[in-house]
Amino acid sequence: MSQPDTKKGLLEVYLQGNLLIKILIGLILGAIAGLVFQDAIGIISFLKPFGDIFVRLLKMIIVPVVMASLIIGCSSIAPSELGKVGFKIIGFYLGTSLLAIVIGLFVGTLMQPGFGLDMMGVSSDLAKTAESPTVSEILVNLVPTNPIGAMASGNILQIITFSLFFGIALAFIKDSKDEKIKQAGELIYSFFEGINQILYKIIGWIMQYAPIGVFALIFVVFSTQGGAAFGSLFSVTISVYMALVLQVVLVYCIICFLFKINAFKFLSKVRAPMITAFVTRSSGGTLPVSMKTAEEEMGISKGIFGFTLPIGATMNMDGTTIYLGVCAIFIANAVGVPLDFAAKLTIVLTAVLASVGTAGVPGAGAIMLLMVLESVGLKVEAGSAVAAAYALILGIDALLDMGRTSMNVVGDMAGTLIVAKSENDVDESKWE
Repeated sequence: MSQPDTKKGLLEVYLQGNLLIKILIGLILGAIAGLVFQDAIGIISFLKPFGDIFVRLLKMIIVPVVMASLIIGCSSIAPSELGKVGFKIIGFYLGTSLLAIVIGLFVGTLMQPGFGLDMMGVSSDLAKTAESPTVSEILVNLVPTNPIGAMASGNILQIITFSLFFGIALAFIKDSKDEKIKQAGELIYSFFEGINQILYKIIGWIMQYAPIGVFALIFVVFSTQGGAAFGSLFSVTISVYMALVLQVVLVYCIICFLFKINAFKFLSKVRAPMITAFVTRSSGGTLPVSMKTAEEEMGISKGIFGFTLPIGATMNMDGTTIYLGVCAIFIANAVGVPLDFAAKLTIVLTAVLASVGTAGVPGAGAIMLLMVLESVGLKVEAGSAVAAAYALILGIDALLDMGRTSMNVVGDMAGTLIVAKSENDVDESKWE
């Protein structure tokens, strides 16, 4: 009778452990074991299915996560509440997200993380080439002729477009003066909110399996690649954090200057939410700290930050879009498929549009990265070189997630301050 209790105890200990630490342990043990057992065909054959299952689990939830998150993100903003402040903050968030992905792609192109890392040796399968259409074809192909077909084929950009239309229309339905129509809108919103919560639960389960999947995937990489993978991981980490610093200097500080705000004081005042986001890796979880800082440190009225900060936690993902640009280039380089201009434009569109509905929870950026890779033809398929390169990113995702979440929150605070400043709704005594 004691044996089942022991097994149950071990399972409980595993499930209650810190996920970040578990994934890092999986990465480290996989790398060490891979270096010890070089080209161990038998062990690779045994472990490979465990990694493939993890990749398939992630791919399983891409389409429903994209749809539910975007629909909820768009429909949660009532058209009657948008007004001048709403348009200003949404414009700010979309504009800075666009600049962020451009900076991410620029730094990635400059630093070339993953260059020289031959992931083709990890799999006998050929990597999927990033065959991108022309710019005009990209714009036309944003609109699906058959939304169900787009979902079935996993056409991410078309799914995003349809979900945006659906979410905005649902927002108008919810705001209808006809009580029957309004109730129908609320019912549909509750339905998708329920789906969203179910998907978060499933993601939680998948992430509990992540340490095992990461161990298997990383073992295969290091068993075939040896120590060469370490330099590439260091390179991509430096590239992401370099781009995050550039986002602060070239975007937020310049915007502060244009609105006659002391950039140094701004960075000093956002220190508390920035550190909280870095530690918790959750924009949503940092909201109470962000709101307190906006009111007490920045002198912004509750009428402004009570509207702009929750929206920012949902749709403003500057740090995440930077991460997407750098990591997409890393994976493309690792599998020997350089991204052309059209592919980079596709990444820009996908990242900015997807950021509208990305959940402000730990690890959401890793799901977005799957969408971006799919949009440029780099299919993350079980056993492929692309999947192996993605596993390397996932292994250090927590480290990257800390920086990108912190940047997301700084962007929320910057947008809130700029909108409040433009509305003359800031207590200037807080800035003297």
